[in-house]
Amino acid sequence: MESKVSEGGLNVTLTIRLLMHGKEVGSIIGKKGETVKKMREESGARINISEGNCPERIVTITGPTDAIFKAFAMIAYKFEEDIINCMSNSPATSKPPVTLRLVVPASQCGSLIGKGGSKIKEIRESTGAQVQVAGDMLPNSTERAVTISGTPDAIIQCVKQICVVMLESPPKGATIPYRPKPASTPVIFAGGQAYTIQGQYAIPHPDLTKLHQLAMQQTPFPPLGQTNPAFPGLDASPPASTHELTIPNDLIGCIIGRQGTKINEIRQMSGAQIKIANATEGSSERQITITGTPANISLAQYLINARLTSEVTGMGAL
Repeated sequence: MESKVSEGGLNVTLTIRLLMHGKEVGSIIGKKGETVKKMREESGARINISEGNCPERIVTITGPTDAIFKAFAMIAYKFEEDIINCMSNSPATSKPPVTLRLVVPASQCGSLIGKGGSKIKEIRESTGAQVQVAGDMLPNSTERAVTISGTPDAIIQCVKQICVVMLESPPKGATIPYRPKPASTPVIFAGGQAYTIQGQYAIPHPDLTKLHQLAMQQTPFPPLGQTNPAFPGLDASPPASTHELTIPNDLIGCIIGRQGTKINEIRQMSGAQIKIANATEGSSERQITITGTPANISLAQYLINARLTSEVTGMGAL
């Protein structure tokens, strides 16, 4: 980092990452990208928005410190404008504060909090903004979320102070950046095809179709008379059959989920009946019995395997 001292104090190139919900990102991008274009031109900062169909997106702002503060000011005022617009249509009388979430390497959070919380208290008192550092790191990363809320002016002052702290104590070691997970869309399997549900439409999904056909051991569905061609097999029910699986005891938890949430989800999505046998003494495995149509069974198998794969590869919630 080359530091040049300008009239405004320290003027160095910095990168700040923000975590935003889809709706907030839409507001920053604006119609045909006009809002973000204006922000880039007027602030002189580089503003990048992570790709992907995710409920959360990362907005990266890079540039000299004064350009970053300008970009932040524009974002804070834009969010305030959104709040005012929402309020004109709602009976609420008290105006909620503007809230931004920064993503900060965990190794810098200690300096931001200060000894016994002294630094964060000082920032709160001198800026009038609320600042909270998340206790846990964001999934699969070494970063934490820092939530700032208040008036746009308080937020800008607060970001300035946070930038100073981040410049004074650079991150230690390697930082694993947080990458938001894509939204998990519901999937329907029908007629040997996989469809993801987007809004009111079922969109064919080729990658999942391949997996689904593999799960079916490459056996396409038998023709089931003249049913609705898009979803054959939904109203003609082939005879139910049973399939048994054995799962290691230490992995059964990820299939059952907290208070049975995952197994119920798999039952609902697959339409199959799934019974998990009680643990037998001396055995390190549990028996799972799946009953239903061949399509139900293969979908239940696919979902169970997906849970196991995500557990083994450490991908967490799939």
